[in-house]
Amino acid sequence: MTTLDKNENSDFIQESLSYLENLGYDNIKADIEGYETPKSYHKKGSDIVITPDIVAEKAGRKHYFELSLKSEEPILLKSKWRFLDVLTRMKDHKFRIITRRGHYKFTQDMLDDLNLDKNPIKL
Repeated sequence: MTTLDKNENSDFIQESLSYLENLGYDNIKADIEGYETPKSYHKKGSDIVITPDIVAEKAGRKHYFELSLKSEEPILLKSKWRFLDVLTRMKDHKFRIITRRGHYKFTQDMLDDLNLDKNPIKL
């Protein structure tokens, strides 16, 4: 989710956080007010900053969650997902996508464009 989308969809972030808490995730960090902010990554040579939407732990393993909503900047979103996918594979963490009704097709098209074989969590 891009920065503009985060401001408009804080209720979806809260819904996702409560869903993850009910599944037993702990040490949850989220990029919203009231939670500790996850570690951000800066792209060298530019002012682009990538911050995962939600980072949580379960059974000693770190999980990165991205919230997928229709976006005005799909190229930026694709690069963010690609970076997080590579990062999680390098460090043996998990990377999941969370989406909601009305955004399934957009999410699946994005995953197909990136050749990511992921099953999104549908809330």
